[in-house]
Amino acid sequence: MDFQQTVNFLYKQVPVFQNIGASAYKPGLDNTKALDEYFNHPHTFYKTIHVAGTNGKGSVSHTLAAILQSAGYNVGLYTSPHLVDFRERIRVNGQMISKDYVVDFVEKNFDNIKDIKPSFFELTMMMAFCYFKESNVDVAVIEVGLGGRLDSTNIISPEIGVITNISFDHTQFLGKTLEAIAHEKAGIIKKDIPAVIGEAKDNVKNVFLEKSIEVGAPIVFAEENNKITASENKISYWLFQTTELDNLIDELGGECQIKNCNTILNAVDTLKEKGFIIEDKDIYKGFANVVELTGLQGRWQKIGDKPLCFCDTGHNIGGFTYIVEQLKEQNYTTLRIVIGMVNDKDIDAILSILPKDAVYYFTQASVERALSAEKLIAQASEHGLKGKAFNSVEQAYNAAIKDSDVSDFVFVGGSNFIIGDLFNVINNQALKQ
Repeated sequence: MDFQQTVNFLYKQVPVFQNIGASAYKPGLDNTKALDEYFNHPHTFYKTIHVAGTNGKGSVSHTLAAILQSAGYNVGLYTSPHLVDFRERIRVNGQMISKDYVVDFVEKNFDNIKDIKPSFFELTMMMAFCYFKESNVDVAVIEVGLGGRLDSTNIISPEIGVITNISFDHTQFLGKTLEAIAHEKAGIIKKDIPAVIGEAKDNVKNVFLEKSIEVGAPIVFAEENNKITASENKISYWLFQTTELDNLIDELGGECQIKNCNTILNAVDTLKEKGFIIEDKDIYKGFANVVELTGLQGRWQKIGDKPLCFCDTGHNIGGFTYIVEQLKEQNYTTLRIVIGMVNDKDIDAILSILPKDAVYYFTQASVERALSAEKLIAQASEHGLKGKAFNSVEQAYNAAIKDSDVSDFVFVGGSNFIIGDLFNVINNQALKQ
């Protein structure tokens, strides 16, 4: 098989949560432990950093990886989902896993492990762990897929665990309250391993405190050790003043990056205490060059001028709370929003906070989980949102750009899958020019 045939084979042979949702979710670690045994525990051959949370874990994971790369470490990075290319999930020093490795891994191992019946996530995670071992990484940043306690990544014994925040998402699996969700995320907190909590208040904070006491883990609440003394929004990036660093440029835009930055700085301090050698220049370089160093995309990313156009992968109420605040800060004649969502999110909660004065282009991503544009526009109308429905992201995006004057502002978002389709559209248009 070639690379594309191999990826297609994986999609067909093992359940893919990214595409089909709940029916692909396999809680518990039995499968992962069986795979881990078969592959001789590859994650034990290098240090790891574990990152969980409802929102921000992608930005935090990539920025930590960028800082460690800048400090001279050989760094693995495992994240999910991917936007365009399956290989985005598995990187070493920002470079995606090779197509040949993906093909060889499946051809050599699948027949031997098929009786385990791994999920797509379990199998690709183990592929990442093996690839990191063979690449001789010093440290790998591992992003939790869903939850924490029962997530397959939770077999690792990391140097530190980071939990960015708690918001409502995947409530059908993680619980209907913030405390229940926090309990699942807190499952990555382990004995004697420092935990850094980015944002937690009241009962959620108590969940983390109780877990840290239960297992004997040192815990740092970043909000109680706020390192950000001033922040200046430069539209597509941030300029921060911190307690230790002047004029720290964060390449990632978006309101959420203020808290993400504070979480990262607290995590870096904890890594230093664990013996990692990280200098100020490495922090500056990592923050300022995270996209180039790690390949991160879709975090309040500018994709066009005249009209100014941004996209963001935020897809739940927590993420959209930041996006709505970001939109309020923009100057425009008309705000145009291209939006599509998947059918297992709290859609009404998100629609209820979206700006009423925008022109909407409702659409659907090219995955089974996508909510149809017609159903989305019907729900949106109940919240006073007006616009038209389009059968594809390409049609919706092109219509928004065509309708716009140079002084308008276009936002594209609603799910990772909308952004993935958007990047495919942009890439295809670039090839035709």
